[in-house]
Amino acid sequence: MTSSTSNVPNITLNNDELIPQLGFGVFQVPPADTAEVATRALLAGYRHIDTAAAYGNEAGVGQAIHAAGLGRDDVFITTKCANDDHGYEQATRALKASLGRLELEHVDLYLIHWPVPAHDKYVETWKAFIDLQSQGLARSIGVSNFQPAHLERLIDETGVTPTINQIELHPLFQQTGLRHEHEELGIVTEAWSPLAQGRVLDDPTVARIADAHAKTPAQVVIRWHLQLGNVVIPKSVTPERMVANFDVFDFGLTDDEMTAIEALDAGERTGPDPDTFIRPATP
Repeated sequence: MTSSTSNVPNITLNNDELIPQLGFGVFQVPPADTAEVATRALLAGYRHIDTAAAYGNEAGVGQAIHAAGLGRDDVFITTKCANDDHGYEQATRALKASLGRLELEHVDLYLIHWPVPAHDKYVETWKAFIDLQSQGLARSIGVSNFQPAHLERLIDETGVTPTINQIELHPLFQQTGLRHEHEELGIVTEAWSPLAQGRVLDDPTVARIADAHAKTPAQVVIRWHLQLGNVVIPKSVTPERMVANFDVFDFGLTDDEMTAIEALDAGERTGPDPDTFIRPATP
């Protein structure tokens, strides 16, 4: 994949493919608005768009690539297999349906959206993913919201390690243990809800650091993610915030500032517990 936005670092996945470290998420963007919003993001410089079948807006993402006048190799596209599509045959059909909505021949990254352990089909689904990758329909495969036991079972039963685990991660819920597990296994950590749905932006510590750098609190938190090594996919439908969230490569946080943000960890989820979640209508 190439990019005209060279200030965004790429991270090398465990299959030697590259993923832009800063992307744009379209969770909760209405389907009717997605083409316009995603086009605006691409024109602002983003080259990594994260969607999912469960969001109902894959078609808009595909339309945005054409509207922005970009070539396929200029954009990294992630989508996800919905909870109702677990199982070998179901997952195979699901990716082909997603490709149809996206108007693409392949995605750059395909994720199991949630493990749904109550259904116990995530290993079977992962076997389908392995075959879909071998067919060239997904350049990289990974998971989302998987706990250590889920990851270890996938690897033990298939011998194939996910490239990425996309998890809820923000200053109020830092998942230090799971991030360490990822590092040990060679899995990249990707953060959804990176701003805690805005909850962290009023924190006095974050505000103080933002003032010191003449940046917004959101820019500080995104920078924190980048310096941790996370792939991060903030979302905004506000043009000014969209541009601001991308303007995070002209400053750095000090070790003391990183430590101060680390101290904010309160173990507070904004989303469901992956060990019990079943329904598909969340990120």
